[in-house]
Amino acid sequence: MDEVPTPIGRAPAFLGMLDQVSRLAPLRRPVLVIGERGTGKELVAARLALLSDRWDRPLVKLNCAALPEALLDSELFGHEAGAFTGAQKRRLSRFERADGGTMFLDEIGTASQAVQEKLLRVIEYGSFERVGGSETIRVDVRLIGATNADLPAMAREGRFRADLLDRLAFDVVNVPPLRARPEDISLLAGHFATRMSAELGRKVFAGFTDRALERLQAYDWPGNVRELRNVVERSVYRMDRPEKALDEIVLDPFVTPEWQDMAVPAESNPLPTMPAGNGLTFPRDFGEDVRTHERGLLEAALREAQFSQRRAAELLGLTYYQFRHHLRLHGLADKEARKALSAKG
Repeated sequence: MDEVPTPIGRAPAFLGMLDQVSRLAPLRRPVLVIGERGTGKELVAARLALLSDRWDRPLVKLNCAALPEALLDSELFGHEAGAFTGAQKRRLSRFERADGGTMFLDEIGTASQAVQEKLLRVIEYGSFERVGGSETIRVDVRLIGATNADLPAMAREGRFRADLLDRLAFDVVNVPPLRARPEDISLLAGHFATRMSAELGRKVFAGFTDRALERLQAYDWPGNVRELRNVVERSVYRMDRPEKALDEIVLDPFVTPEWQDMAVPAESNPLPTMPAGNGLTFPRDFGEDVRTHERGLLEAALREAQFSQRRAAELLGLTYYQFRHHLRLHGLADKEARKALSAKG
């Protein structure tokens, strides 16, 4: 087996899951790993294999959603020469490569009914035939399936074989989402940041500011640990002064850069007073009117909140981070700009 990363976490939900994995690992029964995207289902499967008596045997992985039915069938069970157009020679199956070890099937809920039937036979009898062949192949493979789908509901609807689900679910490992383990966010972030700093050739990572940690903790992480890793590594590589603590967390790389939508300073474009009714004069620059009005709202809210950004965000019905984003777009994020605004007001 390849080296398996050590799981990182101290949250009760995470430690409880690891304890279940440790007790399940020595058994030779199938296991179903359930979890949202980015929670680390493959890492759990690797740990189940590492802690088993098959630790020195192959761990073969396959994402069922990555292949159409015919190719998935051929990959899992192999094929004989001439089984279909293009099959010029025999192909060994993934199960044959995993013989004596472990097979990890990710997104198992996407497998077709025909593939599900063959999987059931492998679990029950340890045998199958290659596509286009009649020879019975026997293997000793422990199967671990993973999904973020509701397999019991799919079984009730006839979209997943109930008998296969029964066999797969000797036990089910539920991998907790990151929002259920808030104690681990700063721990994981520090690990990813330190590793990224080393990759960039930096001697040390100076840590996070309180504001950065607060932002990491406030986010709901729909992409879980994988998204946290991307966010932290992106933020670390973008640091202008890596010797200082990281303050700017780049959650969304698709946010429009400030220079693309920078507003004209308020001194030259005061908040316009729009005439009522038909008093508007045309033609107008709609985009500039909107930007100018938006900046005026930001300035007015800051003054009303006595320059408390959190209070100003509440006054405009925005989250703190949405408000900060708009401040940056309009050149009001730095202290000097707000100081000038305060003096002007």
